[in-house]
Amino acid sequence: RGYLDNITAIGPRTVGSPENEVLTVNYLLEQIRAIERESTDAHKISVDIQRPTGSFSIDFLGGFTSYYANITNVVVKLEPRNGAQHAVLSNCHFDSVPNTPGASDDAVSCAVMLEILNTLSKSSEPLQHAVIFLFNGAEENILQASHGFITQHEWAKSIRAFINLEAAGVGGKELVFQTGPENPWLVQAYVVAAKHPFASVVAQEIFQSGIIPADTDFRIYRDFGNVPGIDLAFIENGYIYHTEYDTSDRILTDSIQRAGDNILAVLKYLATSDKLAKSFEYRHGNVVFFDVLGLFVLAYPARVGTIMNYITAAIAFLYLSKKVLQPRTRAIHNLKKFFTAFSLTLISWVCTLVTVLIVAVFISVIGRSLSWYTHFYVSVFLYGTAAAAKLILVHTLAKKFFYKNMNEQYLGDIFFDASLMIWSIALAVITQMGLCSAFICTLWVAFPLLAKLMIHKEFSQKGASMKFVMMYMLGMFVPYLYMMYLSWTVFEMFTPIMGRSGSEILPDVVLAGFIVVITMILSSYFINFIYLVKSTKTTLITLTTVFVVTLILVCSGIFFPYSSDAANPKPKRVFLQHMSRRFHDLDGNMVKSDSGIWINGFDYNGISHITPHVPEINDTIRTPCEEQAPFCGLPWILPVHFMFRLVKNWYLPAPEVFPRSPIHFKVLSKELMPGNSMRLSFEVSGPSHMSLYVRPHEGSALSTWSFGDGMPVASLGGDYFVFYSHGLQATPWHFWVELTAPEKHSDGIVSLAIAAHYFFGEDQKSPQLYALLERFPNWTFSSGWSCTYDLFVF
Repeated sequence: RGYLDNITAIGPRTVGSPENEVLTVNYLLEQIRAIERESTDAHKISVDIQRPTGSFSIDFLGGFTSYYANITNVVVKLEPRNGAQHAVLSNCHFDSVPNTPGASDDAVSCAVMLEILNTLSKSSEPLQHAVIFLFNGAEENILQASHGFITQHEWAKSIRAFINLEAAGVGGKELVFQTGPENPWLVQAYVVAAKHPFASVVAQEIFQSGIIPADTDFRIYRDFGNVPGIDLAFIENGYIYHTEYDTSDRILTDSIQRAGDNILAVLKYLATSDKLAKSFEYRHGNVVFFDVLGLFVLAYPARVGTIMNYITAAIAFLYLSKKVLQPRTRAIHNLKKFFTAFSLTLISWVCTLVTVLIVAVFISVIGRSLSWYTHFYVSVFLYGTAAAAKLILVHTLAKKFFYKNMNEQYLGDIFFDASLMIWSIALAVITQMGLCSAFICTLWVAFPLLAKLMIHKEFSQKGASMKFVMMYMLGMFVPYLYMMYLSWTVFEMFTPIMGRSGSEILPDVVLAGFIVVITMILSSYFINFIYLVKSTKTTLITLTTVFVVTLILVCSGIFFPYSSDAANPKPKRVFLQHMSRRFHDLDGNMVKSDSGIWINGFDYNGISHITPHVPEINDTIRTPCEEQAPFCGLPWILPVHFMFRLVKNWYLPAPEVFPRSPIHFKVLSKELMPGNSMRLSFEVSGPSHMSLYVRPHEGSALSTWSFGDGMPVASLGGDYFVFYSHGLQATPWHFWVELTAPEKHSDGIVSLAIAAHYFFGEDQKSPQLYALLERFPNWTFSSGWSCTYDLFVF
């Protein structure tokens, strides 16, 4: 905890700032030297400060290119006295996003790594392999420092596996949410060594699907280093992740201790494992892994899981076919009844989904989105009750009108079989898709089928007796308990993300969809009880009443989405950029200029809740799009334009920005290359963060450039985006672009814009920006900086 408090006391650690490049680096070096003095003779400690320069393209956020110069890595190697040929890497990052202390993301991980280095170095037992501790200084700049290390550092060649320590929340348990690729022995190492396991292949498949707008250094080590690893992240309380509230006092000592216990044990296991040296021999195959209520982890090869899944599905299909097709004289009749029940179950699910999504869209349209953001129970009372009521209503109507005077026992039996059929088909399909998460379907087929076979005699003789109900519930206990546990983990991760997912996504529709899916899963084997009970009237009235009351309260606006509660804040995120823009024509003349404060709300509500507090920020100042300029002529720090509609951001006129360290942009040369292409070379010097935007004109094409592997990667929308950052004492940025162009191009062949972002120091906030930020309500996290934007045509 001492390490953590001292790192966060330095303040925000933005790449290029003295806090990040000097103060934090000096602190880390002091601690490492102190640890080195206390280490035993069994170990050798080597320290290196790396300041790499490089470039790469990445398909994250719609695709862009990254360029970094002179950023900082602090690298420590702990190895046996006589050296080691192979190594395991432990990675954290000490930089933070602007205007935040970054305690959980990721100072706490660096504090844990310092303590692990201290503990291992004092051990009298020599390690078999080296442990490399990378304290990387530029992860928030979209994974730049890890790229600089794995592609350029001499120690990188010896690394056979890595552990990446990250955060998507503040404190709590650290979840293993990515492993591999392949290399099942790594999961086994975690299973054997971790003292407090928390891991899920479901989280891995959700994260790798790309639906969460985030990425980690895991991707860089995997894609550029071809090294397998384990990705861990704190996931609790994501509401204050990347905000000013991410302070060290919010991370419980228990949470730090737990992470330290797990990571120390796994690192020690890997550093003494024979498999690390021969990891290539064990690289094949994926693993199904999941923890059981945080007590232990179950892990088995995916191929074993595939066999188990198909056997389970086959037994279920055999049971169903035997039941439906016997006696043969009634096979056609039984099939009709069975498929009617099967269809009705699916219809009830579709009706439920459509109804609840209509409610969610209505809530969004009337401006009451995110009413559950601070009060999660509201989403359950609103969407959960609506889903349950609709499901029960559809089957109650079917029982009353479609199945009039039919045997209740027979109906209960056939609807159980219909649910079993749906789960068995889902199991077979998901397994065929190669998804490891199919193990969930196995639970929902195996346990209910086992319970049904055990109580079949009781049910056929006495119907829905108390003994039948108790045994039925007991049989469902395992899948229900696991599903509730998994659902809570998913909601804990996803609910806060809805507050930073941009203005394009309707968060209520997403959350309502989640709740409907969970309701369908949890009710799948209880639909048959609707046909077994005498009446559902009381249940329907209760659920409908709760839904209607909650809907009225939500529409009235009683549930305010955000909270400034000191103990548990849930702020609204707003980004403000005080910018000055200059647009130049083909002759270099300035044809247009303006300045103002550009405002982006990070969620679907935009600024509707802020207008009463700051009346001049209203719908009359929507940001106009400069159609002729790349990215609408706006100084995006990252290419996240697709997450924000222009009708949902605002441009408040303000005086011009005059940075004390202005950007210097000049054309070095224009060369006609072979194949009738034009190469334009440039030099830029400016602040630590700059963005380059390129748009070839109609008929022209960007064929190659000096970034990455030379192959330009377009962002969503077709423009090109280059993210630039530098550490201290970087030389001017030189780059070139090459374009093929038609013979006649009177309006030029390319528009090129450069934005300079001032994230720290005296240029960060203008007096006007500072004054505006002061007026924002205390339930917002408003991050502001100054920037300039210049557009040129060549």
